[in-house]
Amino acid sequence: MAALNADHMIEEIQANIQTGDALKARLVLDHLGEVDKKTQNRLLYELSRGEVAFTVPLLNHLLTTQPELCTDLPIIRETLISHLIAYPDVLLNCLVDPHLADKTVMIETAGELKFEEATPVLVGLLAATNKTATIKLIIENLGLIGDPESINALTDYLYAADRELIIAAIHALGQVGTNTAMHRLAERMGTDNELDLIILGVFSEVQDQVSLEKLNDTLRSHYAHMRIYAKDELVRIGVKAVPVLIENLKESDSDLLIHTLNVLGEIGDESAIMPIRSLLNTMPRNPNVRFAAYEALALLPLRKGAYTLAAGLNDSEDHVCTAAARAIDRNFNEILAAGIKNMVRAQNDEARHIVKIIVNAQVDNLFLRLAKEDYFQELALIYLPHAHRDIRQHYIALLNKEGLGEFAARIAGEEREGGTRIKVCAVDDSRMILNIYKATLHELGFEPVLFEFPAGALEWLAKEKPALVLTDLNMPEISGIELTRRIRTLYPSESLPVIMVTTQSDVQDHEAASAAGVNDILIKPFSAESLRTAMGKYIKGH
Repeated sequence: MAALNADHMIEEIQANIQTGDALKARLVLDHLGEVDKKTQNRLLYELSRGEVAFTVPLLNHLLTTQPELCTDLPIIRETLISHLIAYPDVLLNCLVDPHLADKTVMIETAGELKFEEATPVLVGLLAATNKTATIKLIIENLGLIGDPESINALTDYLYAADRELIIAAIHALGQVGTNTAMHRLAERMGTDNELDLIILGVFSEVQDQVSLEKLNDTLRSHYAHMRIYAKDELVRIGVKAVPVLIENLKESDSDLLIHTLNVLGEIGDESAIMPIRSLLNTMPRNPNVRFAAYEALALLPLRKGAYTLAAGLNDSEDHVCTAAARAIDRNFNEILAAGIKNMVRAQNDEARHIVKIIVNAQVDNLFLRLAKEDYFQELALIYLPHAHRDIRQHYIALLNKEGLGEFAARIAGEEREGGTRIKVCAVDDSRMILNIYKATLHELGFEPVLFEFPAGALEWLAKEKPALVLTDLNMPEISGIELTRRIRTLYPSESLPVIMVTTQSDVQDHEAASAAGVNDILIKPFSAESLRTAMGKYIKGH
């Protein structure tokens, strides 16, 4: 083949531009990679001087037929995009041009420009092509444009046979972000957990009323991982989600109430205080609801009316009393101090129970306010010698710091530690529940090994094997079901029993827990006796 003459090529491209002969110009450009850099740059310069409508298809031809050359000569792509941005009418013409085989750059540029005038053209291209890659590209760029006129076309692909197209349509509708788009996404939910999580992710970003309501509705889900995701996102959204969550407190579904109270406590907004107190005033029958309400109040600043918390110390369930004690300690004031002193001064069974709760709950403000009273010291010393060593050491250090060394010495002098104890691992994202585990397992004669985060428990379990694992169900990042699955890769069920301890009463959750390898399920709130009974099936002699 004869060597190419650079001068002839330049003269040819100049003539082609003058006459508008795109076919001959294309033939010249097909040999662009065969000439030296100087000639390449000169040819591209001449081409850039032509009419934009003439130049753009030729630049696109280079880009699609000689991609490696275009990588070495980025000016080709840059010039093409520059022309499309400067001349949107040319962009539209290229999108509808049937002779332009590859319109990738035009579609991407329309998206980047958020060029709404291109929406009907792109929707038309969707209907005209059956190439999955092109359809996905158009869907993604319709999302970038964000024109509500594309909603119907995008909705069609929510039900496509191709999963990639479904996911692309979900994200595109999320970018459109109107109420209608969010309703279409909400209608798509319920048949595929993975897709549902992607849609919930869109809702958590959009945060309009429809999105917040749908995230809130997911607290009712039968699937633990869905509920956990919704709870985490609602906490992240924060104050904006509170009005929707407060409406849940009017419901009678205990599981929903517990999840809602957990989220409201984590958000920590004061507007939730009165609705939570109103809920407590109705005395919910489910003790887990009462516990969750006091636990939430322990995270909220009660500026007035904190005295009503004292009633929680007389609840029939120790868990609820502990949560109430924490809420009291968080909002401690003179009126509460006086009222609780009166309750303890009686030194009756009720007073002894309250003191036991105060000791095990590690509520420092409350303990110190009572510590100078002889009647409190006598009642506290009924329980402190038997308390977990961490609790004893905590109070000894606290009393010494506050100048109450005599009381501290009495606690130290009456310590009663048993022999070697069997280790039991407990995992729960509630520090309050972990505190209850510490006291209760110690009372039952076990050595509690406690973890707030399942990942930490797994790391420890890889090195040590306790007699039994107690785990919550609804925990962020790693649910109790997932934790159990991972434990089963370390130990079979007959080697290391796992008991799921949960407020959740959903049959589907229980079935999923059993399938993951849980040996038994214990419904909260647990007492020392109910925990002893459940664990006694697997640990003999306790």
